[in-house]
Amino acid sequence: MHSVEVILDDDMDRKIRAEWAALAEAGLPSQARHTGASNRPHITLALSDTLTDDVARRLAAIMADLPIPVTLGGLLLFGTTRVVLARHVISSAALLDLQSRVSAALADPVDPHHTFAAGRWTPHVTLARRLRPDQVGSALTHLDPLPPLPGELVRARRWDMAAKTEQWLQ
Repeated sequence: MHSVEVILDDDMDRKIRAEWAALAEAGLPSQARHTGASNRPHITLALSDTLTDDVARRLAAIMADLPIPVTLGGLLLFGTTRVVLARHVISSAALLDLQSRVSAALADPVDPHHTFAAGRWTPHVTLARRLRPDQVGSALTHLDPLPPLPGELVRARRWDMAAKTEQWLQ
C-alpha cells in the first residue's frame, strides 16, 4: 500500500511538532513517539495498492502546482474506542482540486472506508493515534488554545507502507 502525501512548510512543521511534544510530555499518545526519519506532519491525499514509476511521474507533474496556501483549523476526533486526534485542514478550491487530480492519476486507488471520494475527504494532520476515550479530555486541555495556523503545502511524497520508505515526487 502507498499513500500520496503533501508536506507542510517549515514553520507549520515546527508548530505541529510542538503540539506532538505537548501530548507526549503529558504522557499521552502522540505522533512524537514515532521517531523514524520519515515521520513528519503531512496531509494524506490518496492511497493506492501500487504506485508505478509512470504514475509517480504523473503525480510529480500534478505537484508542480505546489506550494499552495493552507490553513489548519481546530481539532478533529475520529473513531470511538481508539481515537485519532488531528488538526482540521480548512478546505480550499486549490487543495480540493489537488486531491481530486491525485486520486484520478492513480491506477489502482484504494478507499476501503470511502474517505477519499469527492465530498467525503476530510483533510487533516494527525496529532495522535490510539487515544482512549478517557484520554481525550486531557489531550484537548494540553493543546488549548489552538489558533488557526496558516502556511503552505510545499512538497509531496509517496510513502510505501510495507517498505517504510518515502520518495519525493518533485
